[in-house]
Amino acid sequence: MTTIAPRLGPALARLLLVAAALLGTLLATAGPASAHAALTGSDPQDGAVVATAPKEVNLTFSEQVAMSDDSIRVLDPAGKRVDTGEMRDLCSGSIVRYGVALRPGLPDGTYTVAWQTVSADSHPIAGAFTFSIGAPSTTAVALPDTAVGGGLVGALYGIARYLSYAAFVVLVGGGAFVLVCWPRGAAVRPVQRLVVRGWLALTAATLALLLLRHPYTRTGRLGDVLDLGGLRAVLETKTGAALSSRLLLLGAAALFVAVLFGAYARRSDEKEHRDLTFGLAIGGSVVAAGIAGTWALAEHASTGLQPGIAMPVDILHLLAVAAWLGGLTALLVALQWGPPVERSAVERYSRLAFGSVVVLAVTGIYQSWRQVGTWSALTDTRYGQLLLVKIGLVAVLVGIGWVSRRWVRRLGEAAEPEPRAETGAETEREPETETEREPETETEREPEAEAEAEAPVAADAVDPERAEQLARQRAAVAVARRKKERDADPERAGLRRSVLTEAAVAVVLLAVTTVLTSTEPARTEVEAGRVGSPAGAAAVPDRPIDVRLPFDTGGVDGKGTVQITLDPGRTGANALHLYVLRPNGRALDVPEVKLAFTLKEKDVGPLPVLPDRIQTGHWTASGVQLPMPGEWLMQVTIRTSDIDQTTIEKNVKIG
Repeated sequence: MTTIAPRLGPALARLLLVAAALLGTLLATAGPASAHAALTGSDPQDGAVVATAPKEVNLTFSEQVAMSDDSIRVLDPAGKRVDTGEMRDLCSGSIVRYGVALRPGLPDGTYTVAWQTVSADSHPIAGAFTFSIGAPSTTAVALPDTAVGGGLVGALYGIARYLSYAAFVVLVGGGAFVLVCWPRGAAVRPVQRLVVRGWLALTAATLALLLLRHPYTRTGRLGDVLDLGGLRAVLETKTGAALSSRLLLLGAAALFVAVLFGAYARRSDEKEHRDLTFGLAIGGSVVAAGIAGTWALAEHASTGLQPGIAMPVDILHLLAVAAWLGGLTALLVALQWGPPVERSAVERYSRLAFGSVVVLAVTGIYQSWRQVGTWSALTDTRYGQLLLVKIGLVAVLVGIGWVSRRWVRRLGEAAEPEPRAETGAETEREPETETEREPETETEREPEAEAEAEAPVAADAVDPERAEQLARQRAAVAVARRKKERDADPERAGLRRSVLTEAAVAVVLLAVTTVLTSTEPARTEVEAGRVGSPAGAAAVPDRPIDVRLPFDTGGVDGKGTVQITLDPGRTGANALHLYVLRPNGRALDVPEVKLAFTLKEKDVGPLPVLPDRIQTGHWTASGVQLPMPGEWLMQVTIRTSDIDQTTIEKNVKIG
């Protein structure tokens, strides 16, 4: 495979420089945006202690989400549900907020809010937090260990996603390779099998995604794949509509494959062949773009910044990947198991691959800017790190493409004649000239096999077991002879090894791409304030910080919870109240408590805070100065005896 067109070295260098400059400009001037929803606020806040029972609990998200009556559940200390189960849409303008009403007369204690929903880009998200009425208490609520979208169901769903991407690449890229680069390949059995298996795999993976969607986003139980009610609910969602549309388009793709390997492969009239090529090119492009659109409709491109531009760009990106890597796979299969591939076909694929790489570069730059936004997010977020890995793999593929291009040039220098249409005389050439070219189809090899088997035919008819054994031997000899003839051509053998290396890298690239599409984009991760924060951000803009942290010093009376309130939770002076509580919620008297605040990204701190003891379990400090906004690391040290102490940490966002 060649990804670089002939004599384009200086032009390619200029293109890369322009692309780098454009990427730098986009990243440097990026504004706020979001995709892949995240919880940005709640009322009551995580860990808050309120004097009276609230009338409702509401959650705020970074983008639109799909909510149902069970998306938000509020559980009392005994694990009993205390909300009314009626979802309230509190969205206003760009604010995405939903809530549930609580039953009246709730007693004091700690309540758990468990939420689960699906973001606009089809990915399930979930979480939980607690708040207390009156004073914190013990709770018997046990949340599932497996996160939404995880476990066995999540693993199967991820496999189906990867298989669908790989099958799409093989189906579309293999068809494009035959139609654009190597029309003679329509009659080659290994290439036919490759494309047909791509269609079968994509159909099977799409059906699996449709059946797994309900347990993947809701229940987490594999047995629910046959839940007709859940399947009906999935079909009413955007993702369900995209998957069902993909199945319909695969029906049209089956017709394309049947014509390509049927009428097209048998057509001999030049005008009819040209007309059929044009029709297949138009129809195949429409179907391929439609299938690619089912991903754009349901995933990252459909939400966030500039969806009207992002969706067509995503379609072009997928089609370019398919033409490049799918064509590469078809070329590898042809080189390894098919008849000789003409140099002109390899050069046509070279130009197709080069055009695909250009499209990938342009669309990839736009997608990177849209999903990452800043240079720091490339290294500080998982999405950015995966994107860097993907860029590195693409660079490796392009480098191997240069090696492939050298083999193509050497193939041309050998001045090997193009294979011509067969005649009866050609099939009867003398044995000493047979090695000049390989038989092009299985039917060409049949006279050779018949000549070898002429003597034992009579015996075969008498002894079927002996006939079967001889047939296997003849097949093995034929395969060994063809392999020897291929390996005797160093140019083609070198090209085959180069393409095989590219295919191996492409498999890894597809795996990284699959993980990337299911990872929260860097923009959203940064906006949600969770970059580098293992415990998550606990602050909501314009509201006091109110958090609760468990601790264990390891000694007698060493377990408990520390409740911290920082008011107003903004830059400047803040009032701090700290409560040390036993596991049963009662005040715990400890000898010493101290805090420290550090803003790592600005290299500020640690700023020590020594609160004063007001009464048993209650410590306070006034005028706690936090000079600038950002993600502050709050460290709380609690000493319960002369030798027993511990330090706990929490990241809090100061506005």
